[in-house]
Amino acid sequence: MTESPAPRIAIPIPKSDDPDYANRALPQYEKAVVDAGGLPVRIPLDQTPAEAMKLISRCDGVLLPGSGADVDPAKYGAERDPQTAPADPKRDTVDELLLQDAYNMRKPVLAICYGLQILNVYRSGTLVQHIPESLPTDKKDLVNHEAGRKVEYAHQVVIDPQSKLAQIAGANEIAANSSHHQSAGEVGDGLRVVARCKEDGIIEALEGTSPEHFVLAVQWHPERSTNDAPSRAIFSSLVEAARARHLQFQGEFESV
Repeated sequence: MTESPAPRIAIPIPKSDDPDYANRALPQYEKAVVDAGGLPVRIPLDQTPAEAMKLISRCDGVLLPGSGADVDPAKYGAERDPQTAPADPKRDTVDELLLQDAYNMRKPVLAICYGLQILNVYRSGTLVQHIPESLPTDKKDLVNHEAGRKVEYAHQVVIDPQSKLAQIAGANEIAANSSHHQSAGEVGDGLRVVARCKEDGIIEALEGTSPEHFVLAVQWHPERSTNDAPSRAIFSSLVEAARARHLQFQGEFESV
């Protein structure tokens, strides 16, 4: 019996106008996918949609990484907050192609940080444009959500015990890093909140409501902390879901 090939995981280049950021961030995601048994496939941001779709269509799963950009507030019907960073239209175009394909073909999706935000907006949700402005006075200073990569654990995340994420992480509470100033606001169609920051209640994870489609989004960066079991398990869950989808699709194709 031949072993099935490593599932191909599409990862868009994190940012179109900042190669230093992209070159620093992307290898961490790729290594996490490889360590989980997957094959990362870079999706460039400078191709035509048709060229991008040729690559995307051959992939079994999607990983939407972080970015230094913010989603254009016009996409969710909001006025731009002065704290909102410029958008990255090229990244957004590729993310939307990836998500359209993933939802059409039921390919598994793992979205991280900015990935969670663009996923939520794609599903008609909204964003909190600057977290400190959204919190009551007594909670504004409890957590620095922009702590960055140098702070290994910025806060605790409380996970819904009935969620897929709790099964994956093997826990109902974990410590997480934090590198964001925005978060999900109103939750998009077919998504639900499955984790919040313990200290201030900010949304920290979403997952899809369809049991037949693996969709998981986390606001922290598990690719930076793959020395801990929950982080490794998040990537393994994506790769295993992509492997199962590949075998299912192969079976459907062969039965035609």
